Amino acid sequence: MRLAYSLLLYLAAPFLWLRALWKAESRESVAERFGHAPACAIGVEAWVHAVSVGEAMAALPLIRALVSQFPGRILVTASTETGSARLRELLGSAVCHAYAPYDLPHVVRRFLNRVRPARVVVMETELWPNLFRALRARSIPLLIANGRISPRSFPRYRYLKSGVARMLADCTVIAAQSEADAERFLELGADSARVNVMGNLKFDLELPAGATGRAEQLRRRIGTGRPVWIAASTHEGEEIHALSAHRRVLAEFPQAVLVLVPRHPQRFDAVAKEIQAAGFEFTRRSGLGNWSDSSAPMPAPVLLGDSMGELAAYYATADVAFVGGSLAPVGGHNVLEPAALGLPVLFGPHMFNAEAARVLLLERQAALQLGDSGELATAVVTLFRDAGRRERMGSAARRAVDENRGALRRFLELLRAVAP
Repeated sequence: MRLAYSLLLYLAAPFLWLRALWKAESRESVAERFGHAPACAIGVEAWVHAVSVGEAMAALPLIRALVSQFPGRILVTASTETGSARLRELLGSAVCHAYAPYDLPHVVRRFLNRVRPARVVVMETELWPNLFRALRARSIPLLIANGRISPRSFPRYRYLKSGVARMLADCTVIAAQSEADAERFLELGADSARVNVMGNLKFDLELPAGATGRAEQLRRRIGTGRPVWIAASTHEGEEIHALSAHRRVLAEFPQAVLVLVPRHPQRFDAVAKEIQAAGFEFTRRSGLGNWSDSSAPMPAPVLLGDSMGELAAYYATADVAFVGGSLAPVGGHNVLEPAALGLPVLFGPHMFNAEAARVLLLERQAALQLGDSGELATAVVTLFRDAGRRERMGSAARRAVDENRGALRRFLELLRAVAP
């Protein structure tokens, strides 16, 4: 399997170059993808890989803990441009940043020869056959953190069970999010001695410094007496649902504001056109300037969150939160962030990437699962009407997060136990 996989990747290599050039990436980022690690990434104590924005956010508590233990010796990689940009924005010069190398044998060798990591942490379920085999050959401890296999993806992994089992055998530690995830890893051939139930690192995520202050400033710009709800991390098709729901919300609460935050920054302009086509007046975050300028209020019923790094502040501004990727069949995004802020959480039927969090919040009566824009509108209106229920749900959400913290501590114990 690994040989066929490598052959296909080599055949695709010229197209990978062309794709990088077409996306106008910098010369340095293209070089990094082909194993030329940046000069700062020499002899690192830990290399942490988080593919996308969601995984990068989940990795933040761990990365910050490692930075405090090994200042200046942590390398963080991502595979997507948005994930890389988010990590650079949040961590700055505290870590060395790079794009992850393509999983070609000679590229992986080149990268490891330059970086020489003492240990490697891969977030969630990023299984790279050539990287994993190269790490094992060099006796470099490899840990999967926040490991998960969703019920939806499990049949695909099971179809390739023999190859997956070989990759899992190259792992030193598999730290699963839940008992169900651990069972799936075991069914795929993982060694039971290497599988641990750690919990979800997202429970340990701390509110970014200054987010509450920025939220208070934005709320003053919007108007402190206006009801506000957020549709966050939305995908194509979900913005129309949110706008349709908001139209119904405005019929009962004419001063209500929808904060609409698309998941991917490349869609900001397209979503702006959708809002305009739907007939709404709206304000773009990029046009607000400094949030503290209270002399320039925001009267529009829709605020387009066309910025990076401010999602926590957007959440803290709202009274009710809908989390996207759940009306569209994406699998759902991080519902624990608004829960940690004490917000009632709403999401759609497609939550297969966040099943444990979905079940927890529903069991605690801290969330509502919806089927369409009509149910979304009804839920928002109901919660705007009933401040008591809003407060009870938000308090239950915050308690659910607080009571499930500790994954970071458990994972760091595992990390120390396999120190080279």
